[in-house]
Amino acid sequence: MKLHASAPGGANTVTGYGPDYVAVNGRRHQSSLVVLRDRVLDWPPASFDALSGEDFQVLETLDVDIVLLGTGAKQRFPAPGLTAGLRAKRIGLEVMDLQAACRTYNILVAEERKVAAALLFG
Repeated sequence: MKLHASAPGGANTVTGYGPDYVAVNGRRHQSSLVVLRDRVLDWPPASFDALSGEDFQVLETLDVDIVLLGTGAKQRFPAPGLTAGLRAKRIGLEVMDLQAACRTYNILVAEERKVAAALLFG
């Protein structure tokens, strides 16, 4: 699916997605990634089942107020122990399927919120 969103000042936006890819500013990505207003980062976990505490520690360092966790084709919730560091740093976590995370990220970045979309496939 293609998305069209207007984002302020050159912010990264999700411009399309499918079951095995996400396009950011027209560039296709086919492995886990973190999308921020000003950069796109590779993210190590290959799937939801591969998530570790270290993966969430990366998210704690991003200077954001909220992390959108896109868990693939369906919404799946990580174990609370994995996300404890985000709570301790008062970083919000919203868990949703990949498509919802992409759409929500575009809305929040357009509102100039400090948001990261951590996106998983499979």
